[in-house]
Amino acid sequence: MGNVGERASEGYVTKASLQSVDDAVSRLTEMITAKGMRVFAVIDQAAEARRIGLELRDTVLVLFGSPAAGTPVMASSPLAALDLPLKVVVWADGDSTKISYLAPAALAARHQLGAELAAPLFGIDALTDELIALAQPPATANRTGGE
Repeated sequence: MGNVGERASEGYVTKASLQSVDDAVSRLTEMITAKGMRVFAVIDQAAEARRIGLELRDTVLVLFGSPAAGTPVMASSPLAALDLPLKVVVWADGDSTKISYLAPAALAARHQLGAELAAPLFGIDALTDELIALAQPPATANRTGGE
């Protein structure tokens, strides 16, 4: 298994988060719903591994999307149904949490989508950026003295 940088060349995006896996998944699903999209499934892959006596780092797969955006993509390219709904994996990497997904450009290229069909797919970048920003400590004002 290669490192995250190697996987990036395969069309995946990985972002670091200060949140725990559970907190990131909870916030992500809340954000998806608040934006009017649908959470189709949340799969706790580590829990499933434990259920059969195996160990896996905290790993949760979130499947989500908008049928209004995904249906035209699948109508244009039926095999896009293998990549839709969109998926985000939230996983523990040592003491940090990672958020990973298939890059929208890679998905669009794989299915030869035009700009109009591909545009909604790029929302995953802003969604995950917002998720990461929610966990950042607030900026502190640089105060040097009173007035």
